[in-house]
Amino acid sequence: MSTTTTTITQSRVRVTVDSPSRPATHPQTIQKPPVNKAIPSDMIWSTAPADAITPTRLGITRRAIAVCDPKERKVTRKVSAAAGRFVSPEFLVPEGGVAYLPLGADIQFRRHHRLDVCVALNHNIALVFLPASDIPSFVGKGNVDLGITGHDVILESAMEDLVKEELRLGFGKCALQVQVPESGSIKTIEDLAGKRVVTSFEVLAGKYFNKIDERLNLTGDAKTKIEYVGGSVEAACALGLADGIESGDTMRAAGLHAISTVLDTEAVLIRSASAKNPQFTPLIELITKRIAGVIAASKYVVCQYNISRDKLAAATRITPGRRAATVSPLEEENWVAVSSMVEKKRLANIMDELVAIGAEDVLVFNLDNCRV
Repeated sequence: MSTTTTTITQSRVRVTVDSPSRPATHPQTIQKPPVNKAIPSDMIWSTAPADAITPTRLGITRRAIAVCDPKERKVTRKVSAAAGRFVSPEFLVPEGGVAYLPLGADIQFRRHHRLDVCVALNHNIALVFLPASDIPSFVGKGNVDLGITGHDVILESAMEDLVKEELRLGFGKCALQVQVPESGSIKTIEDLAGKRVVTSFEVLAGKYFNKIDERLNLTGDAKTKIEYVGGSVEAACALGLADGIESGDTMRAAGLHAISTVLDTEAVLIRSASAKNPQFTPLIELITKRIAGVIAASKYVVCQYNISRDKLAAATRITPGRRAATVSPLEEENWVAVSSMVEKKRLANIMDELVAIGAEDVLVFNLDNCRV
């Protein structure tokens, strides 16, 4: 009997942001990545006294950043030698891609060349770069206070009971999918049950196919075999270990298509479900609120326009604002100026609708930060 194999991989919005090889010497030189672009790294955070070096930490894929007392100028060397053992809250952040988040939360830092740790200049926080897969464990065990990582990474590391997802960040979105050859005999996920599945997500794939095996009453050797591939799945296909590869252009070029989605995921801000240092809770909550403000600002713009008062009701139905639109009278009789927050993804349609009902001087302003 012939054996058909496939693989489970992540289908990402394939615009990655690579970290520059040169060190970031000034916080203001770090560029904010486009919204909804896949970031190949995740984050973590933390904070504590300088002598103990236990700052609030933020975690990120690949590497992370931790923060400590700015008065301790030699703390970077100590943290490096301590291999991540801190006494203040710590925060892990993705390398190169989402550093605008701590900056938006007014965590000012300067990272030195070849050092995976940097110190906040204005907070008792240390920023530490860690591998993406380590971040849920560091946060869940209380070694790090805050972290940014993928929802899928949390589930794959089986840390969902030890961490709390504070915010969904709206970037790094991807899907974990089951992919098979378009011209093959496998058409549904049930057709794949009992065969061999190659994946780098053993835990998620195992849970997913265990449910299918139970539903189909497959036991023992008849159950689906899950095999791990940690490197390139393209190479696995070329060697005959799998018939599926990563989705996107490569997947289509290989004649593969998705027959099932295991999980939709994105980057999330996490904290420990049982914090070891409750004295840092106020600072952690403050940072979380600030991060929420940065994320909200990336989703909205301020739309301002002039319109005659007799058309104001129709205009405010188009731009109601979060609570209500701001309406100000103009010097010209029967005219008003309206200012309202609108969703960035709906902006073009909203502007067209405003012009269609007679709005004039329609202006749009980006938001760097907000509290909503």
